[in-house]
Amino acid sequence: MTLAKDDLEQIKQHFFEWAYQWASEAQVAMGPSKIESELLERMDRVEESLALQMKLIRQIIEEMTVRFERIEKRFEQVDKRFEQVDRRFEELTRRLDRFMIWSFGTTVATGGI
Repeated sequence: MTLAKDDLEQIKQHFFEWAYQWASEAQVAMGPSKIESELLERMDRVEESLALQMKLIRQIIEEMTVRFERIEKRFEQVDKRFEQVDRRFEELTRRLDRFMIWSFGTTVATGGI
């Protein structure tokens, strides 16, 4: 036995009416308080996750600050080392200048004798 298109359309119509009625009854059975409580629970979970994310972000920022301070201290140490090297070169230059003057004076004195 085959069903005619009209019969199929009628069954389809009845099914959709039944499904719509069932969905609306289920919504009424839940009631607005149930929906509101679910929404409040979801909002609470979202707020908790946002608070946790903010805590993690603050922690990351603090760690980055500590790292930047360490890097700054290293640069200060490097600057001090460069200053020491500069002082050594200046002292070496002074000693070479004295040696050159002494050598020139010795050469002139020896040549004069």
